[in-house]
Amino acid sequence: MRDTGSGGGGGMGGAGMRIPIPGGMAGKGGVGGLILVVVVVVIGLVTGANPFGGSDPYSPSRLSDAEDSGRYDHCETGEDANEDHDCARVAIENSLTDYWDSELGGKFRPIETLTTFSGSVDTGCGGADSSVGPFYCPADDSIYLDTTFFDQVLERQLGGPDGGFVEFYVLAHEYGHHISNLLGFMAQVRTQETGPTSPGVRLELQADCYAGMWAHHATTTEDEAGEVLIEDLSQEDIDLAIEAAEAVGDDRIQRKTQGQVNEESWTHGSAGQRKHWFLIGYEQGSLDDCDTFSASDDEVRAES
Repeated sequence: MRDTGSGGGGGMGGAGMRIPIPGGMAGKGGVGGLILVVVVVVIGLVTGANPFGGSDPYSPSRLSDAEDSGRYDHCETGEDANEDHDCARVAIENSLTDYWDSELGGKFRPIETLTTFSGSVDTGCGGADSSVGPFYCPADDSIYLDTTFFDQVLERQLGGPDGGFVEFYVLAHEYGHHISNLLGFMAQVRTQETGPTSPGVRLELQADCYAGMWAHHATTTEDEAGEVLIEDLSQEDIDLAIEAAEAVGDDRIQRKTQGQVNEESWTHGSAGQRKHWFLIGYEQGSLDDCDTFSASDDEVRAES
């Protein structure tokens, strides 16, 4: 994991898939090869609890690289994660990596980096700034997280939830895109088609489903030393996740920003779709169950 601070390039360039933020929140310019988070759900921490465990150091191979500004150098144990938000971010990345390693086996490789930034950043998909929001870049297998996004865009502009675990679900969603990339599903999105059953929406719902899978297993996922990194995740947390997912579906965002709903322009899925596919992953918890590309249109729409 590295932190670039401010700096970096300008508008996104390069080829690849463009999935814009609903309601025009993406700002100016095109977005090349990025999978953007817009529908963000929350798994809230229980007030006063210490959800992170593990006394052994986190894996250094996933925490830094030559460009690391040192932001995460002090993050080593569960105690650090319980006391410091940056270290909690490290713990979530470690948990996601450990879970998907155990789930995929030989098909798995971790993300290259989780890069936090403010202002702008250079990526394998081109330059990005704060208007883009958190994203996964398949060109360099990395997740990029502007830490100002949650207060400035999600909460203030979209009226979304606030809380320490909001961004960690975002990380789970973006890691889900990495899993879709590894398993070949991302390559099935070849056009800019939109709508509730479009390939782009299926990809987003699959990331929600994968995030649900991780949430289901988070409190039993062990690191290499056999220690669980996340010790507490309650039903109340999951209920908050569902409530937030419904609040930021494409239909809810369109109604809030445009005053009307146009499902043919959806890029991430409705409130009902988001809830449905998160719960599929959380309650059923298998890769086959999360295959949104094999699901019928009615199944994708979450219609019986």
